Amino acid sequence: MLSFVRNEEGDIVPFGEAMEMRDEAQAIRAAQAIASQRAGVIVWTRTADLVNGDFGDPVTLFKHGQVSDME
Repeated sequence: MLSFVRNEEGDIVPFGEAMEMRDEAQAIRAAQAIASQRAGVIVWTRTADLVNGDFGDPVTLFKHGQVSDME
C-alpha cells in the first residue's frame, strides 16, 4: 500500500514508503481507512522471485484518488 499527498507545488508525491501488508484484505481495509485523509492511495500485488530478484508486473487491487504512475 502506498498513499500520496500534494506537495507545496501541488504535485502528487508519495507519503512515506510503501507498506507491505500481511494479506490483500488487510491492505485494502487499511487503504480504505485512510483514503479520505490523502490525495490518493493504491494497493497492489505482484509476484516475486527473491532468489533471482525478479518481480512481476503490479496488479492493482484498490485505488482511490490521485496516485502517481507505478514504475
